[in-house]
Amino acid sequence: MKKILSLIKQGEKQTVEFKKSFQKEVIETVVAFANTKGGKILIGVKNDGKVVGVDIKAETLKNWINQIKNNTQPQIIVDMEPIIIEDKTVVVVHVQEYPVKPIAYKNRYYKRVQNSNHLMDLIEITNMNLQSLQLSWDSYPANDVNLNDLDNEKIEKFFQRVDAKGRFKLSGTTKEKLQKLNLIKETTVSNAATLLFAKELTTYTIHIGRFKTSSMIIDDKVIKTTLFEAVEESMKFIISHLKVAFEFTGNVERTEIFEYPINAIRELLLNAVVHRDYTSPIDIQIKIFDNSITIFNPGKLYGDLTVEDLHTDEYQSRARNRLIVEAFYLTGYIEKYGSGYIRVREEIKEYPTMVFEYKESGDGYLVKLSYTEQKTTQKTTQKTTREQILELLKENKKLTRDDLAKAIGVSSNAVKQHLSKLQNDKLLKRVGGRKDGYWEVLGDE
Repeated sequence: MKKILSLIKQGEKQTVEFKKSFQKEVIETVVAFANTKGGKILIGVKNDGKVVGVDIKAETLKNWINQIKNNTQPQIIVDMEPIIIEDKTVVVVHVQEYPVKPIAYKNRYYKRVQNSNHLMDLIEITNMNLQSLQLSWDSYPANDVNLNDLDNEKIEKFFQRVDAKGRFKLSGTTKEKLQKLNLIKETTVSNAATLLFAKELTTYTIHIGRFKTSSMIIDDKVIKTTLFEAVEESMKFIISHLKVAFEFTGNVERTEIFEYPINAIRELLLNAVVHRDYTSPIDIQIKIFDNSITIFNPGKLYGDLTVEDLHTDEYQSRARNRLIVEAFYLTGYIEKYGSGYIRVREEIKEYPTMVFEYKESGDGYLVKLSYTEQKTTQKTTQKTTREQILELLKENKKLTRDDLAKAIGVSSNAVKQHLSKLQNDKLLKRVGGRKDGYWEVLGDE
């Protein structure tokens, strides 16, 4: 009883609901709890926590259990426990999270959001069902797509990236490799394979604009291509519209300081591409203003992940598109286990006035980076481009000049100059030719 008194004192929350009497709202809450994390319903307690009790007879609990069972699809059988509080009877309804979701009450589906029940829409119902079955939309067969519709050059480039990163060993024919990654099954092509390798992608666009005001567009671009290519094209457009400060450190060399940390922008773009809801027809929308940049992607946070979770460094990632996440992870574009926002926060530490904001917005998710004063100087504690090059090549000796430029956020020509100087300083050595060679790190800065 002490635990129940403690729950009453704490008030209603995601896993606790108070009900004055047994009514249809009790069954709605049972469904919401079963579709979320489970919970307890205290019948005989008012919303404000006042214990009023309920009158029960010998068959009351059995009748309530049967009403819940007969009005839920699939049928749920709950446990009910009568307890005495302040000489009044309170019935505790124990609801377990149901393994195969979602559960419905009279063809309506609810989930628990904070301390209230939320009526789910069709997309939420579909996503919950796929998640409970350990499936994702991108694993399903693509309509009217066959192996001939995939671009062999894009597939081969993907395999080369996977081999270079070394996170997974691929062998066999092209078809066998794709099957190992579950991107195809026999001759059936998945939605993921279509998004990654299609010769022609006619849906799912990224719309980027450079705005002077909310209504004045200076430049815009619609990118409609496969996902890896879409990320690269989007980054090129974004970078072309960012302001750049230059710092001279006493050498002939100058340091470019972009108004935003390029790695943070890339991380947020990748997050939008990888985690967007591809069942939605809405575009990913990127808006670049004078002192802010926003990225909107269709689809709210997936699973039970919340905005509050993302404010911590201990949140667990949720993958709406598991095969797409896997593909970007194997190529080194992302880290699989939800460390993206941690890295963004680390990146913007070097930008004193920069603010990182994010929220669910309408049917999607919006992130924003903004600042009041543009950064114009580097901190002495920041790693130099040379140090970053050496660290990256220690991790993957086959990285190309373009790979290094993208990872660090500088021009390919700047990387070329650094590579040459590192070789002259006997810190780096090139082994083999341009196609088959690799970099050997000989020392540290």
